[in-house]
Amino acid sequence: MTVAGLDNDKAAAGAKPDAGGDSRSPARRAFDRFMRNKSAVAGLIIIGLMTVTSIFVPILSPKDIQTVSWEYVLSPPSLETGYWFGTDVNGRDLFVRTFYAGRISLAIGLLATAIAFMIGVIYGSISGYFGGALDSFMMRVCDVLYALPTLFFIIILVTVLGAKNIFIVFMCIGAVEWLTMARIVRGQTLSVKQKEYVEAAKAIGLPTSKILARYIVPNVTSAVIVYVTLLIPVNILIESYLSFLGLGVQEPLTSWGLLISQGSVEMENAPWLLFFPALFLTVTLFAFNFIGDGLRDALDPKDR
Repeated sequence: MTVAGLDNDKAAAGAKPDAGGDSRSPARRAFDRFMRNKSAVAGLIIIGLMTVTSIFVPILSPKDIQTVSWEYVLSPPSLETGYWFGTDVNGRDLFVRTFYAGRISLAIGLLATAIAFMIGVIYGSISGYFGGALDSFMMRVCDVLYALPTLFFIIILVTVLGAKNIFIVFMCIGAVEWLTMARIVRGQTLSVKQKEYVEAAKAIGLPTSKILARYIVPNVTSAVIVYVTLLIPVNILIESYLSFLGLGVQEPLTSWGLLISQGSVEMENAPWLLFFPALFLTVTLFAFNFIGDGLRDALDPKDR
């Protein structure tokens, strides 16, 4: 074989990736695994469509959520009348109200989860980083709160603080749903604080607040991403329970839980009042769970 031919063979070998290697970054590999999960991608598309329609349908529709049509009271779904989902006992368009309710329910689920995320990450990272007596005390507080029924505790908070303000609702939900997240973050912090870069930061005298903000928190939040995704539908469902009991979102606002509560009263005479809000709530819960399962599989260290 000539020298030129040998050089060409080397170049060709160098241009071809190693059969056992993977030049993609970990983030790219995780993204590709997620995109190969058809149910997760379908869930992401559903949530995207649900979010966009919930935002724009109430804006673009000529009917308001409080527009009353007395001639169409408890009218069944019909394309001829223009009430695609029918009307309620006050002649209000259920189509617009369902999507407006989706805006409220999704917002409460996301904001309550954000509050739980912030409390859980801060609480868990502090507990795991300092350890010792402080860690034991903080975990015992979690144990005491765990002993209380979650929904019962939320009902007490909402009753005491009042449910007329929507911000009170998601603050009460988020203030209770952070316990598991704090435990996950604490466990990750106990591992991360032993790393060389954290020890180096301590050695150069970096303040504890900067160590937590720069090295601990960014490296433990990835562990709770999947749990955050699964917590969103839980919080939406909790809000639905509260609204069904009359302790959540109140008129003139509405949510899927409130619509389901109102529809259950007229279930025999007007089943569409219960069917459509329950359908949208169920589809949303399944979609978020599919996304969470997809993220769990994509971020599984065993697949990396």
